[in-house]
Amino acid sequence: MELIVEGVRQALALVLALDSEVLSITLLSLKVSCSATLISLALGLPTGTLLALSDFPGRRLIISMVNTGMGLPPVVVGLFITIFLWRNGPIGFLEILYTPAAMVLAQAVIATPIVTGITIASIQNLPANLKLQILALGATRRQMVWLLVREARLPLLAAVMAGFGGVISEVGASMMVGGNIKGQTRVLTTATVMETGKGNFEVAIALSLVLLGLAFGVNYLLTVIQQRERPR
Repeated sequence: MELIVEGVRQALALVLALDSEVLSITLLSLKVSCSATLISLALGLPTGTLLALSDFPGRRLIISMVNTGMGLPPVVVGLFITIFLWRNGPIGFLEILYTPAAMVLAQAVIATPIVTGITIASIQNLPANLKLQILALGATRRQMVWLLVREARLPLLAAVMAGFGGVISEVGASMMVGGNIKGQTRVLTTATVMETGKGNFEVAIALSLVLLGLAFGVNYLLTVIQQRERPR
């Protein structure tokens, strides 16, 4: 119990003192995870919408693969991204291993199946005849897709929260592809693991509380938007 109390005290002290290292780690965590979430939205929303509205051979297999991908272990993602980015790997020429860009790439791979899977479920959960009603009113297919996405906007906001939550809290992939380099690729999760390994439990608790506060703050803003849009 004393460790937790001391951790809370140190967390408040670090935040109130505007500790430069903690601020840089926090900002990098936010930058990497937000970038990865935006990439996952750019890929997952249209892909999920396409899979939900289309019918073609192999569709169920692809959706099954997406659903499986929603539970991808971060360490597995980190392993394969590291292999691909290694100097002799298929995309090693990019020379981004142990950089924030590699962390964004790994986190985007983790978040994209989550966003895609929730998008599929959100679009498919709409009334079955809504698509036909929109087309009967003279809408083009593009307009129909846009209207369906707008109709499913509340559960799609949940996809954003799930995608962000899945990457802001992961540690395995970030540690493997980023290297936890001080001042360059150290984020809140990897710093917490490092401090725990060193036996600095108070500092680890303080960093974890900062991480929880960051995750809560972002999800609170998204929840406010979601609930404001909720039909009365």
